[in-house]
Amino acid sequence: MELEFDVIDLGPADAPAEGEQAPDFTRPLVNDEYWEDVALSDVCEASDDPVVLVFHPMDGAFPATYVWNEIRDRAWHESATVVGLSISTPYAHTDLLDERGIADDYRLYSDPGNGVAEQYGIAMETDGMAGIEEPRPAVFVLGDDRRIEYAWVGEEWPSFPDYDVVEAQL
Repeated sequence: MELEFDVIDLGPADAPAEGEQAPDFTRPLVNDEYWEDVALSDVCEASDDPVVLVFHPMDGAFPATYVWNEIRDRAWHESATVVGLSISTPYAHTDLLDERGIADDYRLYSDPGNGVAEQYGIAMETDGMAGIEEPRPAVFVLGDDRRIEYAWVGEEWPSFPDYDVVEAQL
């Protein structure tokens, strides 16, 4: 099956870079039963492994499916704490986690107002949906003090991280 879609040039972003501290935020974090407000700093402090923060398009969009299938198939959870973030609601995130079979290994932040993406300098307008913004595709690998050990931000939509390079950071 061949899918047709336009590739949109986003240009460079003004995102935090490697060596900088990732901005902290608190948003609903979906877990295997429900969600609770959790700060990113709490996730980093509680993890013995690197934390991978994956910004992805809204649930149901094909890039989100591709990203989470790849992360699941590579089993990043075995060497990192992986959390995702999109504008989707906690209810939609619960469905994504269930459909991918990853509810036990991964958690997703819900940010319907897209404030975290704005804070990270990676907010973008969603093509064809007036008034709706979402984060650019992005991956940040963080240490326990939220120091950015690796950063990738997509400069076009759709785009996907180099999974091998991210995996080498874990």
